[in-house]
Amino acid sequence: MPREGRGTAGDPRFYAGSGPHALSAVATAAGGVAEAAERTLYGVAPLQTAGPGEVSFLDNRRYVEALERTRAGAVLVHPELAPRVPAGTASIVTAEPYQGWARVAALFHPPAPLKPGIHPSAVVGEGARVDPTAEIGPLVVIGARAEIGPRCRIAPGAVIGEGVAIGPDGRIGALASVSHAILGPRVTLYPGARVGQDGFGFAVADDGFRSVPQLGRVILEHDVEVGANTTIDRGSVQDTVIGAGTRLDNLVQIGHNVRIGRLCVVVSQAGISGSTIVEDFVMIGGQAGLVGHLRIGRKARLGAQAGVMADVAPGAEVVGSPAEPVRTFFRQIAVLRRLARGERQPGRQSGRETG
Repeated sequence: MPREGRGTAGDPRFYAGSGPHALSAVATAAGGVAEAAERTLYGVAPLQTAGPGEVSFLDNRRYVEALERTRAGAVLVHPELAPRVPAGTASIVTAEPYQGWARVAALFHPPAPLKPGIHPSAVVGEGARVDPTAEIGPLVVIGARAEIGPRCRIAPGAVIGEGVAIGPDGRIGALASVSHAILGPRVTLYPGARVGQDGFGFAVADDGFRSVPQLGRVILEHDVEVGANTTIDRGSVQDTVIGAGTRLDNLVQIGHNVRIGRLCVVVSQAGISGSTIVEDFVMIGGQAGLVGHLRIGRKARLGAQAGVMADVAPGAEVVGSPAEPVRTFFRQIAVLRRLARGERQPGRQSGRETG
C-alpha cells in the first residue's frame, strides 16, 4: 500500500526516506510493544491526517479526541491511553511515546548520508587538518591550523577560523562562523550561528570607549546544539563554556565568560550577560534576560520574559521583571486585579472616616 500522506510530514523533495517497515520493526525502534497483527507501514504523519499506511503518536492528553478519530495504521501511546485507540489502528505501547516517536521518525527519515571530500570551491588554510571522512561543502573557508574531525559535515558558506578544533561528527550549518573555539564530539551549529566573536567588553575613558582585548575562547562540550542565528561571545580572559548536552534555541545571546552547565535549555531570544554561571539542568524561557555576574542554581526554571537581576536558588521557579518566585508573583497579580476592580483587600478597612 503506498503512503496516503497529504504532504504534512517527510516531503520527499526535502527529506530522504526509508522503508516500508513492518509494524514489529517500528515497535522495536520505538522501544514499545505492538498489540496487533503484523502489517506494513510506509511513513509517519500527524494523528489528524495519518492514513492506514502511516504511523503517528500521542503524548499529550489534550489530543485524545484526535486519537479516537485517527485513521493511522499504528499509533505510539502510553499504556493508559491504549484503550482509546480506535479499531483498525495498531497500538504501539510505550512508557515514553515522544522518545519513541523520535526514534521512529528517524527510522523512516534518517539523516542524509555524508559525502566525504572537499568541494573544489572551498578554501583550506595552511596547516589545516581535515579528516578524509569529513564533508566540506561549497564556498567553505577553513582557516590555517584548524582541525576538522572524522565524519564532520561543514555546510556551504561556513567559515571556520584559524586554530578552531571541531570534534567527531560535528555539524556546522550554512553560513555559520566559528572562531577562537573548541567544539567537542557531535556538536551542531545551525545556519547563521556565530561562535567566538569578541565579547562586549570596553573601558569608559574621558574621550569615549576603549575596547578591551577579548583573550578567551569558547568551549562547546559534547552534544551541544546551537540554534540558527544564535551568538556566543568568546571569553575576555576566562573561557565561555557551554556544558555537555545543552540546547540553545534560535536567536539566543550568550555573553563573554558565561558558563552554562550540562543539559540546560535556553529558549529563543533569551540573553545571558557576561560572567553569569548557569548550573546543570536549568531551563530559561523565551525572551528572558539575565544581568551579569549571577549564579543560577541547579534545576532552576526561569519563565518567559523574566528579568533576572539577582541569584536564583537551586530548584527555584521565577517569573516576571524583576523576577520573583512564582507564588509571590501571582499573589501580587491577584492583589492588583482586586484593586483594579475596586475591591478592598481582606482585613483592610476603608480609608473613609466616620464621625
